[in-house]
Amino acid sequence: MIIVVAAVIERSDRRFLIGQRRRNDTSPLKWEFPGGKVRGGESPEVALARELQEELGVTLVKSVELGRVRHHYAETPEELEIRFFAAAIAESQLVARAFEEIAWALPKELGNYDFLAANHQLIAQLATGRIKPAEILEATGETGAR
Repeated sequence: MIIVVAAVIERSDRRFLIGQRRRNDTSPLKWEFPGGKVRGGESPEVALARELQEELGVTLVKSVELGRVRHHYAETPEELEIRFFAAAIAESQLVARAFEEIAWALPKELGNYDFLAANHQLIAQLATGRIKPAEILEATGETGAR
């Protein structure tokens, strides 16, 4: 099984950062939360920090796991376990290094984007307010661990 991490970054205006996969990637032009595969020897948190730096040029300040989903895409031989993290970043300026484009979307707007299938359950929970990543991060105090 391949472990994948994804950052759910919420701004103070309640908008979430999402990225559109490049046209030459697998699942071209689908939308997703920033992140990627955990490499051998990496913790999920270290992988999340590395992926955010590689994909957006930002520094991870804090993260708390929100949940996990197992999914198997037809084009991949192995099942994926996607671990979603509420995440806070240091920078306000982002560089879309690994995406066709990036956007900040309100919870109610998330359904307007063509997301990867593994994201659908989380999208529904974010759109209805059942999961509020910024509040979860705030409730964890200074350590960022849970």
